[in-house]
Amino acid sequence: MEYVSTRGGAGAVDFEGALFSGYAPDGGLFMPRHIPSLDGDTLRRWSCLSYRELVKELCSLFITAELVPRSTLNDLIDRAFSRFRHKDVVHLSKLKDGLNVLELWHGVTYAFKDLSLSCTGQFLQYFLEKKQKHVTILVGTSGDTGSSAIESVRGQKNMDIFVLLPKGFCTQIQELQMTTVIEDNVHVFAAHGNSDEIDEPIKELFADVDFARKHNLMSLNSVNWSRIMVQIAHHFYAYFQCAPSLDNTPLPVVEIVVPTGGGGNITAGCIAQKMGLPIRLVAVVNSNDIIHRTVQHGDFSLSESVKATLASAMDIQEPYNVERILWLLSGSDSSLIKRLMERFSVAKSLKLPEDLHRKLSETLRSCSASDEDIVRAMQRCWEENRYLLCPHSAVAAHYHYSQPESTHRCCLAPASAAKFQDALLRAGLVPQLPPEIIALTAMETRSTPLERGQDWAQVLRERIEAVVQQQ
Repeated sequence: MEYVSTRGGAGAVDFEGALFSGYAPDGGLFMPRHIPSLDGDTLRRWSCLSYRELVKELCSLFITAELVPRSTLNDLIDRAFSRFRHKDVVHLSKLKDGLNVLELWHGVTYAFKDLSLSCTGQFLQYFLEKKQKHVTILVGTSGDTGSSAIESVRGQKNMDIFVLLPKGFCTQIQELQMTTVIEDNVHVFAAHGNSDEIDEPIKELFADVDFARKHNLMSLNSVNWSRIMVQIAHHFYAYFQCAPSLDNTPLPVVEIVVPTGGGGNITAGCIAQKMGLPIRLVAVVNSNDIIHRTVQHGDFSLSESVKATLASAMDIQEPYNVERILWLLSGSDSSLIKRLMERFSVAKSLKLPEDLHRKLSETLRSCSASDEDIVRAMQRCWEENRYLLCPHSAVAAHYHYSQPESTHRCCLAPASAAKFQDALLRAGLVPQLPPEIIALTAMETRSTPLERGQDWAQVLRERIEAVVQQQ
């Protein structure tokens, strides 16, 4: 299994090479050269598997046994999920009005990113121990990625992690889940800017090839292929949980509704679809609706500014994984993707070619939800089910409530409502806080401010140099 850049200007790498990369050297994103295809018999056989076993089967298709023996791979995945609170790792709640909610948030930080990052942390540790190597992990977060990434590598001697969070754009709980981790290898920066602005210094450091190579710089954002790979399992599990009988041919279609920010989860869904899983995908967004506009009109262009919404982890204007989706749909046409992405990088505006837009709109449906829509969905779900949705899950529920009931459908729930007290209060609902989250408010915190006017990339560069010199 080889991985190539979406822009075609970097040599092919194996899974280890893709794992330890952020962006590819040419600025693209790594994708498998070939997507495995699964037949109906395989899907029927897999339909009986647990979530944990599905992750193992899927990862074994993308990680060769020569690189990681299958028994070792199984052990790494079991270890990754050992800290999850639910015995099944993820859980499907079947609610009234046909609302199926797949809870992806039973990990340490109460967010879906724990699923892929716990596995990625284990994969990293496996290779680093074999090679006696040290890496520097650089992560920008709009809310949940930072804390999940920190938990996946905290206390590890051969990794240092540098996390940039957008001060004031995360919830208090999200911020505390990062700033209360007092470990020598964890370095948190509170930047006075939004999610897109904190991506800029990270891109700058990765683009400095000599610096990136010297410090073994890598990313745990969903630019990292490992995260996308694990997230493919969400779609398979959702399908098997919500499909009626698989005895018939062709297999029934299930609609998967995906709250979408940076686009990692929806990209994983497109890959699952390409592998032969009969799903219809819906990308649901908040008022930051670039993906919705791209699907509906082929308009991949920035709005004037990022809008602060109740679904704060989706307050993103540049969903970088769209590049992977376009590469898939273009038939792996890397020269076209390079041209389009370079045009977007300069103009921050792009009209998709007609053929590519047609393929995108055939592959994805989309929906945008306002804060008012989110509040109404949260309220309705509570009134009908006594079930609390986080605002991101409520974006998916809003879509469901606007559709006919007859469709077999599953809404992915990326986070626990416990992390979003302000949104619950706005909806007139009472937060239910677990003891671990209550305890955060009394803990010591540590972070470094990044003020407007500072050269954030230079501050990061100097801190990384200083940390490495102390080792």
